[in-house]
Amino acid sequence: MPFLSGSLSFERFRVNQFEDGPFGQEHLEQMAAHVAGRTETAAEENVHLGFLGGDHLFDQDFDMVKNIIDDAVHFGVRIDTNQVPSVIKKAWMAMELAALSRDNPGGKPTKSQKKEAKEAVEQRCEAEAATGKYRKFQQHSLLWDCSRDLLYYGGTAGTGSGHCVDLLESVFGIECGHISAGIVAKDWASENDRYAEMDDVMPASFVTGEAFSGVAWANEHSQAPDFLGNEFLLWLWWMLETETDTIEMYDGTEVTLMLAKTLSLECPLGDSGKESISAECPVKLPEAMRAIQSGKLPRKTGMTLIREGQQFDLTLQAETFGISGAKIHLDEDDDDFGPEDRIEAVRTLSDTIDGMFHTFCDRRTSEAWAADLDGIRGWLSPSQAARKSAA
Repeated sequence: MPFLSGSLSFERFRVNQFEDGPFGQEHLEQMAAHVAGRTETAAEENVHLGFLGGDHLFDQDFDMVKNIIDDAVHFGVRIDTNQVPSVIKKAWMAMELAALSRDNPGGKPTKSQKKEAKEAVEQRCEAEAATGKYRKFQQHSLLWDCSRDLLYYGGTAGTGSGHCVDLLESVFGIECGHISAGIVAKDWASENDRYAEMDDVMPASFVTGEAFSGVAWANEHSQAPDFLGNEFLLWLWWMLETETDTIEMYDGTEVTLMLAKTLSLECPLGDSGKESISAECPVKLPEAMRAIQSGKLPRKTGMTLIREGQQFDLTLQAETFGISGAKIHLDEDDDDFGPEDRIEAVRTLSDTIDGMFHTFCDRRTSEAWAADLDGIRGWLSPSQAARKSAA
């Protein structure tokens, strides 16, 4: 149960239209009615979806005490596939065609032979799949925080999360939307009467003489300004190097921050490629500074956060705000803390990332941004870097 113990990784989804909360026994009964292996998707491939109790791959037990903790529901989704790998089907097809066209002039199969071979392979696939030898199980952990209308998906958003969301939406009649840096920015702007300013935000040029209207890795299906996540990491880097290691949050609390362990950068124009650095403090290495001086932007970085006595070690993905490898240090003896404390710590970690980003969004959409942008450009200038090295 990764959300309740050990390190964790997650991306978040906003839950809409859940109108019959809080979560209770009747909802657990709905999960039990769609337990792993009983629900089939409408997709062409043989995929079956079902809920899990959360303890292990075959856990089909749902219980108020085990699954509902502090107005949050911890559970799993299992994805069962039973499909012959394409490389095997390709080999069978080649064997069938070779056998059928052996006596043909030139050894080439006819149109009718190709059709016959295809039908033979399809029949063989059905027979082989029926044996169960190609069945695979994937377990996904989820935490549904009903108090905040948030769904934490234990992994990186993709096909797996799509299946999990499909199951939840069909069973509970809800709608789930992936939360990225751009979505967090737009939500903040809407709540703080900065929507017009946020709508006008375009990617900033931090290197003098370089301008661009978008980033190479942008999601073409989204209008959200996810590039602000990349700018946020660079802004944090600049703040730590030139101003302070403490970020003040909107609620008045402070976060002490250090970038550590890992750093991934990429050219926003797609010209000069990617760079990944692993070190105790990668932002202190000269190759890291050269990368951002050349125009690269951070796409992922490790960090250590301390807020109100709680420490979190994690890796943050800039555009998706996906968190991976997060370690939650609750106390010198973590065994004294129960599931409620663990879930509250997950909420605190999520709020802390968003809170620091809100501070950045406030500056990014205000007159203060001009001074910050000039400061970052000056920090990145070769002459400034040379003076720093000489000192």
